[in-house]
Amino acid sequence: MEKDLRQAGETLDDLLNGSLRILQKRKGYRFSLDALLLAHFIRLKGSGPAVEFGTGSAVIPLILQRRFGRKKIIGIEIQENLADMARRSIRMNAMEDRIEIIAGDVRKIRNICKPRTCPVVFFNPPYRKAVSGRINADTEKALARHEIEGSLSEFLAAARYILKAAGSVFVIYPARRLVELLHRMRLNGIEPKRMRMVHTKACSEGSFVLVEGVKEGGEQLEIMPPLFIYDEKGDYTEEMMALFREISGDSPSSCG
Repeated sequence: MEKDLRQAGETLDDLLNGSLRILQKRKGYRFSLDALLLAHFIRLKGSGPAVEFGTGSAVIPLILQRRFGRKKIIGIEIQENLADMARRSIRMNAMEDRIEIIAGDVRKIRNICKPRTCPVVFFNPPYRKAVSGRINADTEKALARHEIEGSLSEFLAAARYILKAAGSVFVIYPARRLVELLHRMRLNGIEPKRMRMVHTKACSEGSFVLVEGVKEGGEQLEIMPPLFIYDEKGDYTEEMMALFREISGDSPSSCG
């Protein structure tokens, strides 16, 4: 295992109680709790590689390999500098044979992946309209948060192209845009099958929604119990602590 492959302007951080190490930009886009929530929600299945659109630092592929083992995962990232950093994180964790990072544009998926070859696609897409809100001056943060080089519709169309029949899409999205997410999934022939709302606290409105959709699936949606991140004292809830243990591989997976 490589010791330290960080470059100027990068940090080397421990993840999951030190079971993984990951490189991140010191001042650029850094992964947040939503990546861990999505990593916990994803279920790997079927033959063929699982694919992430907009993999960034590759934090989710790394967690999934730590959690599930030798399933091949491909991460597609439009920013070459982030793709290079992700590859170095993968080398440091000795996962080069299980995770592949491709520098490419999801909107040009036909140049990257063959159709109907993947059983699982997952992504945490940019969710702010390119023409709305103040766009961050940092290019990495802007591309990660705003629909500048890839919208929800384009991500779903790409997923439809590479998914096998009955393949699954896993996505985390702002709760306030849930209607748009479900609508666009259906427009792309991806039927919502499992959904979980995430709340900051028990008394707060929904912050994010986790959704699994199945290509060419039938009509039946499972509404899972809500997930609350913090308790009334501002500490992580017992369920969140259990989630952290599960994605670390320290306890068996339950719901999600």
